[in-house]
Amino acid sequence: MKKIAGIVAIAAVALGVTGCNTIEGAGKDVKAAGGAVEKAAGGAKRY
Repeated sequence: MKKIAGIVAIAAVALGVTGCNTIEGAGKDVKAAGGAVEKAAGGAKRY
C-alpha cells in the first residue's frame, strides 16, 4: 500500500511540474500574440 501511495505522489509531483511549464509556455504565446496585434494596430494608425 505504501508503494502505491509513493508512486501516486511521485506522479502527482511530475504532473504538477509539467503543468507549470505548460502554463508558462501558454503565457509566452499569449504575450507574443498580443504584441503582434499591438504592432498591427500601430501600423494601421499611421496614414
